[in-house]
This record gives sequence, C-alpha cells and structure tokens, in this order.
Amino acid sequence: MILRLQNLPVHWIQPDWPIHPSVRALMTSRQGGVSAAPWDSMNLGDHVGDRPADVHTNRERLAVQIGQRPVFLQQVHGVTSLQLSTATPQGLVADACWSRDPGVACTIMVADCLPVLLADSAGSWVAAVHAGWRGLAGTGGSMKSKGLGVLESLWADLKLAGADVSDVMAWLGPCIGPQAFEVGPEVRAAFDDGSPEVRGLFTPIAQGKYMADLAGLARGRLQGLGISRVFGNDSTPPWCTVAGSDFFFSHRRDSRNLGQSGRMAACIWLDR
Repeated sequence: MILRLQNLPVHWIQPDWPIHPSVRALMTSRQGGVSAAPWDSMNLGDHVGDRPADVHTNRERLAVQIGQRPVFLQQVHGVTSLQLSTATPQGLVADACWSRDPGVACTIMVADCLPVLLADSAGSWVAAVHAGWRGLAGTGGSMKSKGLGVLESLWADLKLAGADVSDVMAWLGPCIGPQAFEVGPEVRAAFDDGSPEVRGLFTPIAQGKYMADLAGLARGRLQGLGISRVFGNDSTPPWCTVAGSDFFFSHRRDSRNLGQSGRMAACIWLDR
C-alpha cells in the first residue's frame, strides 16, 4: 500500500507508482506559497530574484508538509551526484543526489528541466536527478561526453557505494514538452547516436531547428541503464510546464513574458 500525504496544496503531485511503502515522494506546483508575482506563489528557488524571506517561508512549508529536511542543491546543469545524510549542508554543487538515510529528502528544483526520481524495489535507497538537456547528454552537452550524463554518473556512484541497482524504478515529473521545446542542431548532435529511436525524438522544423522530446530522451537513457519501469511524464501535453501556466513555473515561458520565473521542487525520501 502506498501511503498518501494529506491536506496538500492544490495541484501538488504525489507520484502514482508501485514503489516500496517506505519510499515517499512529492512534487510541488506553483501554488501554496507566499511569494509575489512573478514568483507566485510557491517559489523555492533562492537564486531567481525573489524575496529571501518568502523563499525561506516556502521552504519551511515544504519541510512541514513532508516531515523531512529537504536538501537543496546548487544545480549547474552538470553531472555530479552526492550522497546525502541528515548532516549534509544546503547549497552543495550537484545535479543529482541519493540517500539511504531517513530524515532527509533528496530534492531537485525545476522550471522546465525534467525531475527524475528513482528508488530500488526494496526501499533501501532513493535518488533525485535534475535532467536538463545538458546534464542528460553530458557535461556541456558535448559529443565527447555522450553517454556519460547525469543519470549515468548517479548510476556509477550508486554501484560504487554498493547500492542494489538490480531492480529500480523511476518517476518522471513535469517538464517542457515536445510541442514547446525548440532546440538548435547542437542539442540534437549531443544526443545523436545514429539510432532511429533517438533521432525520432527530434522533429525538424524551419531554419534547421528541432522540437525535442526531453522526457523521451530521459526514458531512453534510463532504458540504457536497464530501468524499464518508468512512470509519470509520458510526453503528453498535460505534463508540459510551458503549457500549464496555472500549475507550473516555466523558465522559458515566464522569463520571456515576466523577466523571471520561480522554481518547483521534486522530493523523495525514506520513511521508516
């Protein structure tokens, strides 16, 4: 049985996946906080120009809702992952994190990039990944780093630490959808391995541009790691952060129209 958190703010998401009962997960929406426009209202980012006091209040509200200490990273679109404990400080530089310890929530902030939550079937560890295209493809999104992106980096760290990765499932949260993610040829080149599956995730449009399926690219990378049980974002319009202005922050949409955007958080933790 999956335990459900009660009395959450409207449109906060609890992943629907058949995970071990000791694993808990949640993703915030843009609603339920105190920030003023254009960060209204549940902005959790402390680097986007919002009032620090409002960000602090929003982060405290999140901690109260989940009953854990969320650890916020300084995300740089890289491939570094960290193991978290209850003593891990806030603001360390990384784009993925994992933990075996209850009392701490692996936390990823997003506003168009893809949040990926992972756990093993026995509920012995949990992980969270910030998967923008650069991190997903590899450091800088270069051809040289193809195949060594943030998911592969996390996977290597888990195995090095002796974590059981034999039976893992993943949940993908909202991100910029394939109908909104216009990219240049450098993004396609960063992922292009010659396979029709990857090339099919880039739809050509005018002037050498493409519409890219970020969630689809992540599903392909997860399959490459042997993770076939993937839930959540299926690349359909309801999962698109750009389209869902009532529910989601979107850096691409809001920064163009309002000058800035807030950040949502996806959290996963052990409750045992």
